[in-house]
Amino acid sequence: MNLRFCHSRFLCGISLALVFLGANAQSMKISLSGAQEVPPVTTNASGSGTITVAPDGSVSGSVTTSGVEATMAHIHEAAPGQQNGPVIIGLTKTADNVWSTPAGAKLTETQMQSLKNGSLYVNVHSATNKSGEIRAQLKP
Repeated sequence: MNLRFCHSRFLCGISLALVFLGANAQSMKISLSGAQEVPPVTTNASGSGTITVAPDGSVSGSVTTSGVEATMAHIHEAAPGQQNGPVIIGLTKTADNVWSTPAGAKLTETQMQSLKNGSLYVNVHSATNKSGEIRAQLKP
């Protein structure tokens, strides 16, 4: 962006900020399965989605499930292979089989470090598998 041709420094500043934020946001495609749960769950359920984390920790995205009557979904903190860690962000059911991050969802600095270390995951719970039926680690 050439600032000499920008008519408003304010608008140019906002445009540059958006370019830098977009360039640094981590967008992670995920594929949820029962095999990734701890312990593994035998299920035909699956899920897929995208979770995006901005440099300031703001989180956006959604997960779409198939083959499961989900009761809730969350982003948790735990390393791969570890049993359920604490809930970081509760996802909201926004349509049939769709779970989305709520407006204003944000990770702390400590949680951002857990993300960098591969220690955050998404899982979807059901009445049959209350601790989680399908799971996927977030991998930046």
